[in-house]
Amino acid sequence: MKILVLSDSHGNVEHMVRAVEKEQPRMIFHLGDCWRDGERLRDRFPSIPLEQVPGNCDYRSWEQAERLVCLEDKRILLCHGHTLGVKQSLLAAGLKAEEENLDLLLFGHTHRPLVDKRGKTLFVNPGSIGDYHHPFYAVVTIEQGRLDGHTVPLE
Repeated sequence: MKILVLSDSHGNVEHMVRAVEKEQPRMIFHLGDCWRDGERLRDRFPSIPLEQVPGNCDYRSWEQAERLVCLEDKRILLCHGHTLGVKQSLLAAGLKAEEENLDLLLFGHTHRPLVDKRGKTLFVNPGSIGDYHHPFYAVVTIEQGRLDGHTVPLE
């Protein structure tokens, strides 16, 4: 299964559309900043399931800031990252990963792409798809029980 991971679109829906067209994913995760962009992407690609969480700029207090998704026996946490203080360090995120027995923790907020394995948990930050100079996204795959992720610059 190929999953496209987007974050920090900040109104740049065109970049997200280009990433979807390039990757042809089976699922999309949008990690916040801007919730409405996720809705527009869902409207554009209604046949691709999309899960999203709000970011610190979304002002959607009624939405879950973190969402646990289970796919093919993998425990995946979607969050924007601001609730875990990821701009300061990944300490709180690491503790959350251990507490929740996560296989994958997805976060944005810093606008800096990252792929890092800590213990059993793969940490992936797709960077900012909305950046006009250096947009990034991530691709996560789950195949035969194996989880992998990498970041991709949008060309």
